[in-house]
Amino acid sequence: MPADIHAERILVLDFGSQYAQLIARRVREAGCYCEIYPCDAEDERIRAFAPRGVILSGGPESATSEAHPGVPEAVLELDIPVLGICYGMQALARRFGAAVHAGKRREFGHAVLQRRSDHALLDALGNGAEASVWMSHGDHVETVPDGFAVLASTENVPIAAIAHESRPWFGLQFHPEVTHTPGGQRLLESFVREQCRCHGLWSPAAIVEDRIAAVRAQVGGDGVVLALSGGVDSSVVAALLARAVGEQLTCIFVDNGLLRLHEADQVMAACGELGVRVRRIDAQDRFLDALAGVAEPEEKRRVIGREFVHVFQEEAQQLANVRWLAQGTIYPDVIESAAAATNKAHLIKSHHNVGGLPETLHLQLVEPLRELFKDEVREVGRLLGLSAERIGRHPFPGPGLAVRILGEVRREYADLLRAADHIFLEELRAWDLYDRVAQAFVVFLPVRAVGVMGDGRRYDYVVSLRAVETQDFMTAQWARLPSEFLERCARRIINEVDGIARVCYDISSKPPATVEWE
Repeated sequence: MPADIHAERILVLDFGSQYAQLIARRVREAGCYCEIYPCDAEDERIRAFAPRGVILSGGPESATSEAHPGVPEAVLELDIPVLGICYGMQALARRFGAAVHAGKRREFGHAVLQRRSDHALLDALGNGAEASVWMSHGDHVETVPDGFAVLASTENVPIAAIAHESRPWFGLQFHPEVTHTPGGQRLLESFVREQCRCHGLWSPAAIVEDRIAAVRAQVGGDGVVLALSGGVDSSVVAALLARAVGEQLTCIFVDNGLLRLHEADQVMAACGELGVRVRRIDAQDRFLDALAGVAEPEEKRRVIGREFVHVFQEEAQQLANVRWLAQGTIYPDVIESAAAATNKAHLIKSHHNVGGLPETLHLQLVEPLRELFKDEVREVGRLLGLSAERIGRHPFPGPGLAVRILGEVRREYADLLRAADHIFLEELRAWDLYDRVAQAFVVFLPVRAVGVMGDGRRYDYVVSLRAVETQDFMTAQWARLPSEFLERCARRIINEVDGIARVCYDISSKPPATVEWE
């Protein structure tokens, strides 16, 4: 019988950090399953999770405040390894009597860590007395907490790393989870493997085996219908379910009028390669009519989610023995759709495939990717035999072009956006730039600008090109694409898409902007 890949687990307690998901991904890369809980999670919930270790994330709060979020008592009572990062270190230090003050000089960016004493945890950063690390903080620990020793400092921070003298509790003022700390991944691996005694049970091959067994146990001999979008997530679900339940699976692909150019035909061709049964539903008029007059982004998501449920309800009723609805929900969808009870983590956006199903659907959910991050989904897809082109596709939002059209969605807007987006992606591939950016698309702006074409005055719409570079989508830089390339894209869009008079390029990074505009 295969090993339980969830048997060894790490808990990340999120104090509102923009890097909490990144910490969890790094732990997964170290071969250990982990989940993210809000920092105000109940002690009973923490104990029930039975972690091998706990990581306290950074966060926007100040540990100098008397009302600062503290370390849950259950974490310390479990007597397991604890690693506090940035704010997490400050909260841990205050718990043991240290003073935390606002620094005279804030540290944001590169810093040189100077080791003050030997410890195996910091050995991962290298053998020298100094190491390059990444800082992002204003407060710092002023005095040594009771029972702890100082491991390292920086020019501005005298206490930059601490370790308890008798228990496996550690604090780091720097961020090991970001790539800007060169030895950070090795440090986290050291914490997970050596301090927490995890053995690397979590791997793509083990995930595939586990998910197939879980789906078979969950659905038995019942029929399963899959909401297939054609994106990476739903394509991987289709391949996984085909392996798990075979002929019990029926895929339903809904053309909602919000897809990219030729995407419906491409999805059907890809499904043929997978050997799965697919029903194609033309619901363009239905979705566009439902979206008429709806301008607010979250309301657009709710409308689209509602219509999807209705379509699947109608189609599932025509299939015999269907008891389950499969979806491509992944772990970031779940996290982003719910804020912590203390509102330390704010809702960025909701996802139309998260939040349960109405009782009228009479179907139960099966979500085999619900525990996985996007990079893990891609690795699973590769093992299941999906093509590199399918696996390497840029992310496409569940609501489709609806959230790339600012404000109200109209058929005219969708058609213009589809044509412009196709040109942009086509040129990215022609210039061998598609795989050098993490995500690229066009946004439609419902405003008109003056243009001159053929000696005549035009008053047509504006679009913005968007391309970002990122490894984790927690942060992203705008892509420095060649000016000649951008000029060609703009010229083609304006010349070939009747109705667009002006093309902009978005140079906003995340944060403060998000990758998508809505």
